[in-house]
Amino acid sequence: MLLQLSDATKVVGIKQSKKVIRDGAAKSVFIAKDAEKRVTGPIYELCQSMDVAVNEVDTMQELGSAVGIAVGAAVVTVVND
Repeated sequence: MLLQLSDATKVVGIKQSKKVIRDGAAKSVFIAKDAEKRVTGPIYELCQSMDVAVNEVDTMQELGSAVGIAVGAAVVTVVND
């Protein structure tokens, strides 16, 4: 599942993800389970209202590593091609 993130067109972070999801350009969203719920809660709600698939990842560090950054990531959104 995380392997697809290395080659996919994606955005990392809450603000960028919200914009892509609202614009209808999100294919799927990856959310770290250990991220703060006050941060990720609105993303879950937005994904549900926009009918975007959500995938959960155990840790922010794992998600950050999957997209090639040295820090953790709470949210990564795969953009439609």
